[in-house]
Amino acid sequence: MKMSIRAILTLVLAVAAYSQASFAVVYPLPANNGRLVGENITVTVPQGSSLPLEHFAAQYQMGLSNMLEANPGVDPFLPTPGTVLTIPQQLILPETPHEGIVINSAEMRLYYYPKGTNTVVVLPIGIGELGKDTPMNWVTTVQRKKAGPTWTPTAKMHEEYASRGEFLPAVFPAGPDNPMGLYALYVGRLYAVHGTNANFGIGLRVSHGCVRLRDADIKWLYDNVPQDTRVQFINAPVKATVEPDGKRYIEIHNPLSSNQEEFDSQQPIPISLTGSANTVASSPAVNQTVVQRAIEMRSGMPVQIN
Repeated sequence: MKMSIRAILTLVLAVAAYSQASFAVVYPLPANNGRLVGENITVTVPQGSSLPLEHFAAQYQMGLSNMLEANPGVDPFLPTPGTVLTIPQQLILPETPHEGIVINSAEMRLYYYPKGTNTVVVLPIGIGELGKDTPMNWVTTVQRKKAGPTWTPTAKMHEEYASRGEFLPAVFPAGPDNPMGLYALYVGRLYAVHGTNANFGIGLRVSHGCVRLRDADIKWLYDNVPQDTRVQFINAPVKATVEPDGKRYIEIHNPLSSNQEEFDSQQPIPISLTGSANTVASSPAVNQTVVQRAIEMRSGMPVQIN
């Protein structure tokens, strides 16, 4: 999707206003209630490279799951030099109010709509492990923010780690070794959007239910997201839109496993189109073969279906 001059100027102004977020993927909001933003790009793994896929994910503000969906068959530990990687920067905005923070667990992305900018900042996230799920249907607010958070493991966490021969302190002090990283936004009583002390896990189910971001990303959110900002959690593996020009798109991600059987299975979790996605895809103008192919591929990228 080509940007107009006005859209490019909007983006430049947004980046200037949020200069600390020069790393972020910032999109101008589409006109006329459109929801398709961005363009995919490709990069080639350099000859002689010994870098993991996570390196390219971090470089282009993607989660590992986003890169794996867009590049099936690529070795996540050592992509072959010369491989052309797709960076999935085109996406459909979630079907939610363009307000505050929206966290879509299924695609492992956080959307932030800064007031008065007509833009959206998109950041990759890590979410809760199976059985320690990140909330998926909840509207709350940023209740407080903390630089240098401490972490107090629960009794259950102590038991879990002890069963593996690992022993946690009663309280993890603030600092770079803290699993919550250096900044946190607390949402509700039990959850937080926070950093990490690891260089992996973004785009994976790795936390005890909180939302995990890379260090620079959580620092930017801490600096720019006000207390009391609206936060909406959703679980939408399928997004669809009819754009102002009449083109119809569908974007499908692998659904999150909801039980151990699904998690262990080698078979893909079935996907049924419901609600607005079904409405978009059921038009007589839609090529149903393309729809079924999109469901099978689950590339995490918008596919035009008419």
